[in-house]
This record gives sequence, structure tokens and C-alpha cells, in this order.
Amino acid sequence: MYVCNCNGIREREVRAAIEAGARRPAEIFRACDSTPRCARCVCDMRELLDEQAEALKFAAE
Repeated sequence: MYVCNCNGIREREVRAAIEAGARRPAEIFRACDSTPRCARCVCDMRELLDEQAEALKFAAE
């Protein structure tokens, strides 16, 4: 599934960027060698970032 239609960034690429250390949407764009355009995808990226943070929190318990 595409997260960013403007840049053609797929969910798997966003997840890979997060696993590689991205903690903000700007870092995800950098990891995908892109820049934000319309920024509609930023909310979706934040959701994926929050999911990962939540998963790490449970893994630490």
C-alpha cells in the first residue's frame, strides 16, 4: 500500500525507515530519498511511528 502517493513511498519502505532509526516523518522522507510535497501522508507516517513505539514499549516490559 502506498503511504505517500506524491513520492511513491510504500508502507514497507516507511516501516524499513522506522526500523533503521527514523523517529519523525522528515527522517522517513530522508531515508526514502524524498521530500514532502502535499504532506497528506504525514499523519499516516506518524501512525506508523506510534505503532512502532507502542510495540517497543510492550517488548521492553
